[in-house]
Amino acid sequence: MASKSAVAARAPRLPSLAAALAVLPNWSILLLAAITVRAIAFGNPVVHVDEEFYFVTAQRMLEGAIPYVDIWDRKPIGLFLIYLPAAAFGVPLGIWVYQLMALASVTLTAMLIERLAGHAGWGKGGLVAGLLYIFMLGFGDGQSGQAPVFYNLLTAFAMLLALPCTASADSERLRKGKAVAAMALIGVALQIKYSVLFEGMFLGMWLLWREHRLGHSPASTARFGAALVAVAMVPTVLAWAVYAAMGHGDAWFYANLGSILGRKSDPALVLLGAFLKVALILGPLLIVSGLSRRVAVEDESQRPVRALFFGWLIASVFGLIVFGSWFNHYALPVMLPACLCCAGFLGSHAIGRKIVAPALLLVAGVGGEYTVWSAKWHRGDAQQVAALVEAIGHGPGCLYVYGVSTNSSLYSQSGRCALTPWVFPSHLSRERENGAVGVDQLAEIGRIFAKRPEIVVMRPAASGERAESRALVTAKLREGGYALRGRYPLGDLLLDVYAAPASPAAAPRLAASKPS
Repeated sequence: MASKSAVAARAPRLPSLAAALAVLPNWSILLLAAITVRAIAFGNPVVHVDEEFYFVTAQRMLEGAIPYVDIWDRKPIGLFLIYLPAAAFGVPLGIWVYQLMALASVTLTAMLIERLAGHAGWGKGGLVAGLLYIFMLGFGDGQSGQAPVFYNLLTAFAMLLALPCTASADSERLRKGKAVAAMALIGVALQIKYSVLFEGMFLGMWLLWREHRLGHSPASTARFGAALVAVAMVPTVLAWAVYAAMGHGDAWFYANLGSILGRKSDPALVLLGAFLKVALILGPLLIVSGLSRRVAVEDESQRPVRALFFGWLIASVFGLIVFGSWFNHYALPVMLPACLCCAGFLGSHAIGRKIVAPALLLVAGVGGEYTVWSAKWHRGDAQQVAALVEAIGHGPGCLYVYGVSTNSSLYSQSGRCALTPWVFPSHLSRERENGAVGVDQLAEIGRIFAKRPEIVVMRPAASGERAESRALVTAKLREGGYALRGRYPLGDLLLDVYAAPASPAAAPRLAASKPS
């Protein structure tokens, strides 16, 4: 046994956690933090109904389905293309693949936050801001593969390219080349989700303002502005052109524009509750961002950089307010510039550095992780999905999944076919989607049952559900002689699994799958 003196001699050589972290490169700290807070979602196929549908759509695309025609949604085509590599691996491996892609995107975005903060003179708070972004994502359902998790990376990179610097001021070719590249990235981001529109508009106007400040004529600035708009529109125009060439230009146009304008609003009280929740999530970030405006500049070149960042934040908030609905994940695009703008106060102000930064990171880390854990408890996990899929079976008959925010991943998990392009269950069940999906909801439900789905999965009634849709599905189940195979837990819900009459596998599986 070692003597006490020997142990005492070795003790000072043991590095503390702070010392160990100090020698690590910042990118590795950000990566380790991202893995730690996102690990709870790894492999879970029901993290959020949106990304379930993105994965299902990508799978159908690999099988030859055309989005907006064979499988319908109003999201841009780029979002589904992101999921294609993951969908190629099938389930369950593909779930891990897209979540690891999202992990890489989040880490790279946090690294860009740190770099952008340095250009504004906020370098001391750059790492804290990057960590804050990683931790805050959990509050906005960003723990897995939501769309902003991917396009935030493009937006951050676009802002990096647009930064004013001496070299860009001296070289018109370099400055305009970087501006064009920045707007090209915004254009790609638009084909992931259109909510980046207002951030892109702000960036374009800021770039034109810079040209004006550099002394260029209004005519020259206008021509440059037209070029920037054209570049940003290229991905969207290209997507439309491809669909037009296939003879589906009208389908693309309605899904990407007409349906957005035709969607109804939720009831006022629902909207108010959602808005207050998002405001509560973003409030601390916006307050600390405001305090960063009081941080003195070390060099006059930092002023336009900070103006760009604060303008970006205002544009993202404006976009959030204008788009309405205010689901939690609508806050994700705001978190990027908000966390960046927090860097000034959290790194350069004594109170911000010593008190606010540790407290904010603690609350964001613990609170965000609790939110992710709570979401998993409410929505379910892989084991519950496996039991539900066992009840559904993998037979040749088709599946119909009905209900607000019900799980479209059951199609990919069971391998059963769908009988409608409207695979995302909310499109035929939500009241606010009535008249905004390109088909009469009740007529489409009738067509589905006319094709005799082998299995029907139905969740309990939910807020915002169209009563006529639920009544019709219930009536069709009764008229068709469907038998309740069992009720199976998924999160805090029980999903009903119905089997068509004369299904040979129904009787034995009913006995085996009923929950005790």
